[in-house]
Amino acid sequence: MGMNELRQEIDRIDEQMIRLFAERMDVATRIGQYKKENNLPVLDLSREKEKILNVIDQSPEHLKEFTPLLFSLLFEISRNQQSRLCGLDGEIASAIKKSIETTPQIFPDNVSVACQGIAGANSQAACEKLFRYPRTFFCSSFEAVFSAIENGLCAYGVIPLENSSAGSVNLVYDQMMRRHFYIVRSIRLKISHNLLVKPGVKLENIREIYSHEQALNQCSVYLSKLKNVRVIPCENTAVAAKMVAESDRDDIAAIASEQCIKQYGLNCLEESIQNVDNNYTRFICIAKNLEIYPGANRTSLMMTLPHEQGSLFKVLSKFYSLGINLNKLESRPLPNKEFEFMFYFDLDTPVYSPNLLQVIEELKTSCDFFQYLGSYSEVI
Repeated sequence: MGMNELRQEIDRIDEQMIRLFAERMDVATRIGQYKKENNLPVLDLSREKEKILNVIDQSPEHLKEFTPLLFSLLFEISRNQQSRLCGLDGEIASAIKKSIETTPQIFPDNVSVACQGIAGANSQAACEKLFRYPRTFFCSSFEAVFSAIENGLCAYGVIPLENSSAGSVNLVYDQMMRRHFYIVRSIRLKISHNLLVKPGVKLENIREIYSHEQALNQCSVYLSKLKNVRVIPCENTAVAAKMVAESDRDDIAAIASEQCIKQYGLNCLEESIQNVDNNYTRFICIAKNLEIYPGANRTSLMMTLPHEQGSLFKVLSKFYSLGINLNKLESRPLPNKEFEFMFYFDLDTPVYSPNLLQVIEELKTSCDFFQYLGSYSEVI
């Protein structure tokens, strides 16, 4: 047979597959209706496992590896259809709808906000861009920021999540796995790092440079050119600036923001020493209770998945089938568990989309652990 004849044969088979697919989905829909009427769960895991083993037995030897993939996708589509029939009345979907109705239309401007660091920190700059008149409370660690929110000491917290050149802030992700909170807004802040010293100190005098580990990573190219200089991480860029200002030494410097120059009476020896000029840090604003403000077009989720082949693929296929784009996918190993990970997702979709509620309700039933982190907009 020639190419045209072979393609015609493929077309004929595809027509039969489409007809059979439609028949299968019709039956799956009726099963979904029965589950709804009898208050049965959409997911029947034992039935799906039994079915997979059955189709493997029926498959030709050279197709046994691929047949489970095909049928897993069919099961996924069938569950999607049945979930739509059963409605979006789950706990999370109901909480989202209620929050949309009850959250004020305007983002607050005069509230208590917890930030990690001290005056002059980049977290403070992000805070002042998010809120017009924040009452800022500085915390010694990211853990302390989360605790301030959980215990009701502050209404909001502002913490860095990732940097465009240095990557994710792992300590924050580790806290996110253990805490209960919601993201209510995010902001991308352009970060400019400067080499700050006490008045009169020259570059050739410097023997030690202090800053936050992320800032040091973001300035690695500049630092690699300095000879006989020791680089020392500390808990915050502003802490480094304050330490230099209060020290009686004249051979140390800090890498910190421009705000720290006036804040601590320092001089700037070198400005914008970061590796790339397009250097942004993304900060998230967190709250204890779910708040969804108008225009929310990004949603964040965390989940753990079964440690088995194809578990992440199944989640990604849900997003694809519902037309939901991903802005971010991050994984973090689970403490005390070998080869198991927590996955973090940023979804690019309006909170008002029925497809978002659909995917949340479906994921909740297919994950070992699932946490909805909030729907919000990002300030640029």
